[in-house]
Amino acid sequence: MSPNGSDRSPRRPMRRKLLQALTAGLVLATATGCSYNWEDFPRLGMPTPATEEAPRILSLWQGSWAAALAVGCLVWGLILWSCIFHRRSRTKVEVPPQTRYNMPIEALYTVVPLIIVSVLFYFTARDESKLLDISKKPDVTINVVGYQWSWAFNYIEAVPGSTGDAKTDKNLAAIPDRFKNDFPAAAGGVYEVGTPGERNPQTGNPGPTLWLPKGKTVRFILTSRDVIHDFWVIPFLMKQDVIPGHTNSFQVTPDMEGTFRGKCAELCGQDHSRMLFNVKVVSPERYEQHLKDLAKKGQTGYVPAGIAQTSHEKNRETNNL
Repeated sequence: MSPNGSDRSPRRPMRRKLLQALTAGLVLATATGCSYNWEDFPRLGMPTPATEEAPRILSLWQGSWAAALAVGCLVWGLILWSCIFHRRSRTKVEVPPQTRYNMPIEALYTVVPLIIVSVLFYFTARDESKLLDISKKPDVTINVVGYQWSWAFNYIEAVPGSTGDAKTDKNLAAIPDRFKNDFPAAAGGVYEVGTPGERNPQTGNPGPTLWLPKGKTVRFILTSRDVIHDFWVIPFLMKQDVIPGHTNSFQVTPDMEGTFRGKCAELCGQDHSRMLFNVKVVSPERYEQHLKDLAKKGQTGYVPAGIAQTSHEKNRETNNL
């Protein structure tokens, strides 16, 4: 009985408020999720993969979430167990026995994190080596040039109406010879140079549009003219730094037609947010026609690729080959 003579326990109002809060939280979560497409839930926030390589990245992402959830459930379970079974007794007020050292527990919380990190490291290293493997000769090679505040695309192709050779073109001198070995013969090439104010005519999204052929292996050679940028095509689930004086590269095989959004994922200065672009994946026939259209517009040859690698960097890469 409470001091005022009532049979009501002082704990009941607190329990009632807690129940009301939980109910409100459940209603709020349900209301905000009404428009959510549950078919997208297994991707855990990732967009629909648009390349043959992207499912590997998605699988790694899902596995990381599964590991994080398992660790979270373990921690939450231990916290709740401690709160329930080791709470202070109402009748016993003495201090419970104190344990200073427990070697099995200390070994457990040392070994388990090492195992978790080792497993994540193994799968990450395995997938990274596959994703960055460029031993296969590509069907299409594109030099992506980042600069403040947009992008340029050099299509390294033998296009009718364009004369020259990408292997000896001075504008591509910044690209190491190890990439030029896979360039097509007599590739005069065509290019596109974007501006922040440019927009895709079909979608209205800002930035220049890079065209790619569906079903063809595309190698991106990434170079910069000024500072570090980052080339990220969102549905490709793959991004890589664009570094001045250092050439990065990766290749993908688009397997879904459509126009996708891309952006710079590295804070590169004042107008970083305007470094947007689009990627239009079309049939190989439409892709070839687009290159011819660029040649007819006079956009033949190549724009400067960027800052050349230093002797030190060239030596480092040569020693690692």
